[in-house]
Amino acid sequence: MLQEALRELEEPGDPSGDGRGVDTAVDADLVDTAVLLASELCENAVLHAGTEFEVALTVTEADLTVAVTDRGPGPLELHLAQPRQRYGRAASHGRGLALVQRLATTWGTRHEADGRHVIWFSLAREERPAATPAPPAPPDAERVWTTAEQARWLLHVPPGLVDRLEPTELVAELVRRLRELLDAESVSVEVDEGDGTGAREITRDGSPDRGLSTGGEIISGLGTNPGRRVEVRLPTTAPLRGVLRVTHRPGRPDADPDRTRDLTELIAYRVAMAVESQWLRAVDQRRRSWMTYLAETSELLGQSLDVDLAVAVVPQVVVPRLGRWCAVHLVEPSGGMRLAALTHADEDALPELRAVLDPDGYPGLPAELRNRLAEVVRDGSSAVRFAVPTDGIALPLWARGRALGTLLVGRPQNRPHSPEDVVLAGDVARRAALAIHNAQSTAAHVAVSQALQQALLPRALPMVPGLDFAAEYLPASTGSDVGGDFYDVLTVDPSSWLVSIGDVCGKGARAAARTGLVRDVLRVLVRDDRSLPRAIERLNEVMIEADDPLQFCTLAAAMVRRRHRGAGSGPTHSHGASRGGLDVDLVLAGHVQPVLVRADGTAELIGTFGTAVGLVPTVRLTCTRHRVDPGDTLLVYTDGVTERRRGSEQFGAERLLTVAARAAGRPAVQVVGAVREAVERFSTEPLDDDVALLAVRAAP
Repeated sequence: MLQEALRELEEPGDPSGDGRGVDTAVDADLVDTAVLLASELCENAVLHAGTEFEVALTVTEADLTVAVTDRGPGPLELHLAQPRQRYGRAASHGRGLALVQRLATTWGTRHEADGRHVIWFSLAREERPAATPAPPAPPDAERVWTTAEQARWLLHVPPGLVDRLEPTELVAELVRRLRELLDAESVSVEVDEGDGTGAREITRDGSPDRGLSTGGEIISGLGTNPGRRVEVRLPTTAPLRGVLRVTHRPGRPDADPDRTRDLTELIAYRVAMAVESQWLRAVDQRRRSWMTYLAETSELLGQSLDVDLAVAVVPQVVVPRLGRWCAVHLVEPSGGMRLAALTHADEDALPELRAVLDPDGYPGLPAELRNRLAEVVRDGSSAVRFAVPTDGIALPLWARGRALGTLLVGRPQNRPHSPEDVVLAGDVARRAALAIHNAQSTAAHVAVSQALQQALLPRALPMVPGLDFAAEYLPASTGSDVGGDFYDVLTVDPSSWLVSIGDVCGKGARAAARTGLVRDVLRVLVRDDRSLPRAIERLNEVMIEADDPLQFCTLAAAMVRRRHRGAGSGPTHSHGASRGGLDVDLVLAGHVQPVLVRADGTAELIGTFGTAVGLVPTVRLTCTRHRVDPGDTLLVYTDGVTERRRGSEQFGAERLLTVAARAAGRPAVQVVGAVREAVERFSTEPLDDDVALLAVRAAP
């Protein structure tokens, strides 16, 4: 656009047309010079200011003036996140002002109050009078900036650009400015974040310092002339430390050491602000990451109440976040230690590590580590560092004032544990200890509940010639909830047996206590020669006295007597002539009807419903007598069989009769097994109620 405007001025003419206008014809060489210098200034505005710019052209009889206005602070190369071109025209930046100085008649800069910066130059359209020649400029002379201008150019970065720059980019720009201003060989910044990794160089402008090696420690200048170097500590907050280092060119000593140190200290404050800002941002991000990590750890640890699973999760959440390997040792009841869980980032190293950390393995725990673990378990102290078999920390697993074991964490790769790592590992250890303690408490509770559940069932069924007993119990829960279903077989005399099955309302300790009450009271009453109806009535009175109507019980009780050949048949439900088998007196107190499976392949429900015990003071009961011929089977069960659900459909009594009839003539254990298998096959859902089955078969 500028070139087109100047080309139009190459033709002589009078723009006003009245002979009084200014002759605007411009020489072609002058046009080329103006375009060259203007393009350099525009390029500087694009590359260094990074803002929009304006170009103004003024032509008079004596001069041609071009002014380029931008809103930037001056040279700024790294204002974009993406690196710019480092070759071609963009790589030869910084020569625009030198060209302007050599080719322009006059030039200068102007800084407006609104933040705009104007660089202008003028080209004379005719030769200047030789009467007052300017003194010749020295070769490659450059404009000398005042101290205030140097400080302003060194430090000033517009807020708009600061928001677009990463702290490391801003530090790199400040370092580059300082090097250019001091004409130093190199300027670098090293930072030690206090995390155990040592110092690292975050930026450098210029060639590497000869005789120095970075990484690990703040460079002290070994092998070089200390007079060539200026080092200024960055004024940062502990544990962050840093140094700004300026190295002068060989053979060119610093002409003004005080100025160099003043400018270096001035820029060190600005660099420290950027470095600390980035460090605080990283710390905040790490802490947010740790919070998320701890929340996920708590969720994983709390997902299982199984001790082995809870312990196995601990090393998985520690490695590799906090270390290369992790081991959990638990305290045994005998006081010894056992290796409960172990993992390593390198699976090939697991066998060797296990041999060293397993107290029962070979070579076993080193004496030093064994003593450290004993100290941690005994005192419950904070983290203890160890060096054998590798560097790491040992933390106590304490919960509810009791020592559960220890957590060993090997050091991360290429660095020791930082204080932040130790604090975080201690937090993980506390959460892991609580999860393990909860799992151990639950396991102990489950063991007690299961022992109580087994105590409510007979240890073994009687072995009687001519009779075949079989039973199965399927609890709906294998945890700490004790079911209320029970069955029992009591030998009253050599030819009589009390067969009972019941279902106490509810689950848990109260239901278990009521179950034991029903079973034991019924046993005592029957042994006291009371009839079944009278015994159940007395049982109801005992339960009513407990004044807990929510703990009622349904009960099916049968007095089974051996019938000798030639004995007469009973008064009720007799079938044909006497030929051996069993006589059964049956009382149902709110319980489901038993199934009588005949040897001929038929099955029927028997008994008369009565009132459940523990609900009302007076119960209505009916005793019915049934004949179980040789080969027949009496099957009693709880409502978990018939009420087994598959969606809205129930297993039901009809399906039970069909399954039982198919098992006719088989031993009692096969009849029970057939029914159990059919119930389990009926639905894939877990049991929602306990299932108890008890079969009595008269031998054929």
